[in-house]
Amino acid sequence: MKKIGNDVILLNDDCIQAMKKIKSESIDMIFADPPYFLSNGGISCKSGKIVSVDKGDWDKETDRNKIDRFNYEWIKECKRILNKNGTLWITGTFHNIFSVGQALTYQKYKILNSIVWQKEDPPPNMSHRMFTHAWEHIIWAKKNDQSKQIFNYEIMCKLNNGLQMTDIWKIPAVQKNEKTFGYHPTQKPLELLNRIILASTNKNQIILDPFCGSGTTGVAAITLGRKFIGIEKEEQFVKLSERRINKVLNKNKSYLQT
Repeated sequence: MKKIGNDVILLNDDCIQAMKKIKSESIDMIFADPPYFLSNGGISCKSGKIVSVDKGDWDKETDRNKIDRFNYEWIKECKRILNKNGTLWITGTFHNIFSVGQALTYQKYKILNSIVWQKEDPPPNMSHRMFTHAWEHIIWAKKNDQSKQIFNYEIMCKLNNGLQMTDIWKIPAVQKNEKTFGYHPTQKPLELLNRIILASTNKNQIILDPFCGSGTTGVAAITLGRKFIGIEKEEQFVKLSERRINKVLNKNKSYLQT
């Protein structure tokens, strides 16, 4: 366990095993960017070059029963540790989102929205045999029918020029300045996490990310005055998260001292 300041904990561990050690109903919001299991030897385009879509060994499972069991187990632990009005956000594509939705339904979560994140600058389809993949799902669910989720309606309207925000979000891919401290193959843009956190939490609440990756959720949480617990199995990405979060903490410290 790595504690950074007063409000950040990073755990280098398997997400299911780590969550089993967390107190029941102690987390206010969870953002999860789980493996999509799309690493199948395919190709894509990045910066004008043909590249492999393979992300790592953690993304290569092909047995659908194992994938369904994995999603069921980690989502089960999320439900246990969420407080009675807590919510869960999960990203995905067609590779994994149906398995995720099935697990949520079986465990009697209440799905609030299925948001479409429309990418403004998607990579072209190199096979020329299907439509270009230009969006991802984001499922937002509360713990059960009785939960009273936080939804900061006024803030969302303000971000949307005074209009109600719909469930289609046009957000560009990760900006170059967000990759200063290293590379992660599935990094999510800071703008996306800022919106999710502002929509569904209040200051000083606890946010958990069971697939912490490059630490974007932690960066957004700390910047917006929330507390953060990140779990990441790969040590190199724990170190990447630590570098990014330390930058935010040091910047905030310098600001307070001026």
